[in-house]
Amino acid sequence: MANGANAFSYLVGTLLDLFITAVMLRLLLQWVRADFYNPVCQFLVKVTNPALVPLRRVVPAIGRLDTAALVLMLALEILGVWVVSRIASSPLAPAHIVLFSITKLLATLLMTYFFLIIAAVILSWVGANLRHPVIPLVYQLTEPVMRPIRKVIPPIAGIDLSPVFALIGIRFLLLLLGW
Repeated sequence: MANGANAFSYLVGTLLDLFITAVMLRLLLQWVRADFYNPVCQFLVKVTNPALVPLRRVVPAIGRLDTAALVLMLALEILGVWVVSRIASSPLAPAHIVLFSITKLLATLLMTYFFLIIAAVILSWVGANLRHPVIPLVYQLTEPVMRPIRKVIPPIAGIDLSPVFALIGIRFLLLLLGW
């Protein structure tokens, strides 16, 4: 029975995490004002619209911030943590569920940027002549993180060290969160 519970817990957690990441990417792409005619953006819109459109009728945006996406991510994360804690037969208190859900969302955001920065570095080495729709999105998403670091640490002999310091900072924040 424990193997079945572990398998179901894994499946529920993974599917919810994938959908939450899709909503998070959509929110980040809105934030950086990415080209929503890009096929990747269109995919994220199609996947997330069934949950976001009805929620936007109830939860209005605050300026440029899509609060419906934030509410959806938090609600899904809380649901996922609650379900997994129930399946694992170690139920958490409601306050712990909310706190863990917020921490997990922050860790997901940081891990997303960690992998995006690594992808941007690899693309800068090998993807100069590639024309895939993901490439401009990776650069658009990482630029708001990299720009402030580049202002403090300019390229040395033509080598941009800002990704190294960004990755160190992200890993530091993840360790502070306990991830």
